[in-house]
Amino acid sequence: MNNTARLSQRLEEVFLSGKWIANTNYTQELQQTSVPEANTRIGNLNTIAVLCYHINYYLEGLLKVLQGGPLEISDRFSFDAPEISTASAWEQRVQSLRTNAWQFTEAVSQLSDAQLEAPFVQEQYGTWQRNIEAVIEHSYYHLGQIVLIRKMLSGNTAQ
Repeated sequence: MNNTARLSQRLEEVFLSGKWIANTNYTQELQQTSVPEANTRIGNLNTIAVLCYHINYYLEGLLKVLQGGPLEISDRFSFDAPEISTASAWEQRVQSLRTNAWQFTEAVSQLSDAQLEAPFVQEQYGTWQRNIEAVIEHSYYHLGQIVLIRKMLSGNTAQ
């Protein structure tokens, strides 16, 4: 398996259908989350709705770069999630994440190994491979938060 296929498979695992690393994925966790659960704040933790927005913000911005566009995202805006108040708005946010994850995964699968070693936008940002691996690691980090928040909301933290 070449590097792009391996990275693409790992992206699919964390977002769409995998269970190997965390025994879950974004699709599974978010589809099982209701609007009230998505909006419930526990202490100073981000809500599930905000975390969903945050991860999708990066996927959408990086997907544009993969498609030949400029890098226009900024960390300072990555948590500026619009309020979710209806089931359809929540479904739309979850579907947007799934769509961007699928398109990002597909775009990564089309890269060559040489492209993976090329600088990402600017040399200071490292290589494409490093940035794609960062997406995977960052996504697992927030997936873990989502799982823990869901357990806290259900009162079941023993699992």
